[in-house]
Amino acid sequence: MSGRGLDRVLVVGALLGLLGVAAGAMGAHALQGRLSEQQLDWWRTAAHYTQLHAAVLVAIGLATSAPRVAALRMAATALAAGIAIFGGTLAAMALGAPRWLGAVTPLGGVCLLAGWLSLAVAGARARRGPVADHDGPR
Repeated sequence: MSGRGLDRVLVVGALLGLLGVAAGAMGAHALQGRLSEQQLDWWRTAAHYTQLHAAVLVAIGLATSAPRVAALRMAATALAAGIAIFGGTLAAMALGAPRWLGAVTPLGGVCLLAGWLSLAVAGARARRGPVADHDGPR
């Protein structure tokens, strides 16, 4: 696969990751009470598998591509913050923390979406080569 093809894989993987986060949120909020428990289970499985496989596509896209330092740093920061905030607040509430933490949880979701979008931006950028694709002088 050419560099351009791998760039497309990264973009598609990142956009699917964004879709997976949005689908998970939709299943947890908008579809509650509208779907049967079995349907919600199917929805959750679809969102889970979308996320899982999107991550694999991103890994493939990044495996041989030139670094896109700024966008990748932003993606890593946003994803790490999103995982900590989103997953952390949900896990804390599951273990008995105050339910007001649920008001903070969507901020983690926004961070996750921003991380996936940053990955898509990194993949969409034209290859510039290793010299031109850095943060500037050190």
